Amino acid sequence: MAPFAGMEPDEATPLLMHAGSGQASVARTAGNIFISIVGAGVLGLPYTFRMSGWAVAASSVVGAASLTYYCMLLLIGCKDSIAKGGGMRVRTYGDLGQMAYGSAGRLTVDILICVSQIGCCVSYLIFLGQNVSSVVTGFTTRSSDFIFIMIVFQIILSTFRSLHSLAPFSIFADVCNVAAMALVIKDDLQSAKSFQDLNPYTTLTAIPFAMGVAIYCFEGFGMTLTLEASMKRPEKFPRILALDFVAITSLYLMFGFIGYWAFGDYTQDIITLNLPHDLSTILVKVGLCIGLFFTYPVMMYPVHEIFEMKLLQSSWFQTKVQPSSQLHSLLPIALRGLSVLGTAILAVSVPGFGIFISLVGGTVCALLAFVLPSMFHMQLCGTTASCQSLIIDAVLILLGVSFAVYSTYAAVASVFLTPS
Repeated sequence: MAPFAGMEPDEATPLLMHAGSGQASVARTAGNIFISIVGAGVLGLPYTFRMSGWAVAASSVVGAASLTYYCMLLLIGCKDSIAKGGGMRVRTYGDLGQMAYGSAGRLTVDILICVSQIGCCVSYLIFLGQNVSSVVTGFTTRSSDFIFIMIVFQIILSTFRSLHSLAPFSIFADVCNVAAMALVIKDDLQSAKSFQDLNPYTTLTAIPFAMGVAIYCFEGFGMTLTLEASMKRPEKFPRILALDFVAITSLYLMFGFIGYWAFGDYTQDIITLNLPHDLSTILVKVGLCIGLFFTYPVMMYPVHEIFEMKLLQSSWFQTKVQPSSQLHSLLPIALRGLSVLGTAILAVSVPGFGIFISLVGGTVCALLAFVLPSMFHMQLCGTTASCQSLIIDAVLILLGVSFAVYSTYAAVASVFLTPS
């Protein structure tokens, strides 16, 4: 759940207490890292184990975790290098882009994080539509109907200028995520099948699908520098980050494997849809839906900010709209409503939760996670970095770009080639 790179830390990180103030303890930082990384995407991991095979999916999770951790440390290294050279104070991912490649670097980071935020919001709507339709039965069973009903309220929430009243719901959503995972594991262990029925590998095209989902599940790059700056002792951040990654990776592996073990080839793209329709399942689904419903405007907030900023800076707005006070206030609100409506249209258009988060993870998140950190490291630390480090940077750039291109093809092809 990355914030918009160009925003001030206090605005961009509503979940964090005193972000960037240098007062966060080790325990608080560890908790904030967990909140920043673990999201609704984890509920698609069992389906990933089904589609790609447990060995491929597990390897993808471990590989994505290792590379993401390494590249997060690259961002910290770039920031430290700038500080030693007496450069500007770097607080965000966008600041690094500015230092490395000027305004073009900041714009690239901002656009990619903005697209990543939109992708998260679309995945939330898909999740909400499918889970609400599984709980509420009556006048309609189509998830698209529920999405458009909810989007009316999201358009209203998009007019809020402050996130302080909504931020606690993001934490609530994460609590519900953990509760859902615990419930799934409990129910799954009771209905586990023979291990021999599980496929370690399925098809070659499923490998980028698994990697895309795994990368999406570790998405949180926009938070790295802010989290490190928030610590009383930032020199401990790499160790805390490593411990968090070990814990999260272990949780992902256990959750993905047990979910696939329980339901086998019947594992759905959101694992909560496999659970029995009893009271505990309904409560978890309702809790998840409430949490994600109010997390949606938090995630869309930076998107609205960048859209409005570009609108207000445009010459058309300044010459045609600025003179009219009524249009000046109404047009930004209309833009927010249209952007929210756009996410709803995307949500009802994509074929499924798993395929969509794989596409987002394999493209935008891969560029943010691997390509840009390596490019920034080569540009900012190229004169002092070792030859081995620069070779790793070049390999990550090549692999990241190639993977983004191929995963796009694989995600699109899976719509037509992969059975549901």
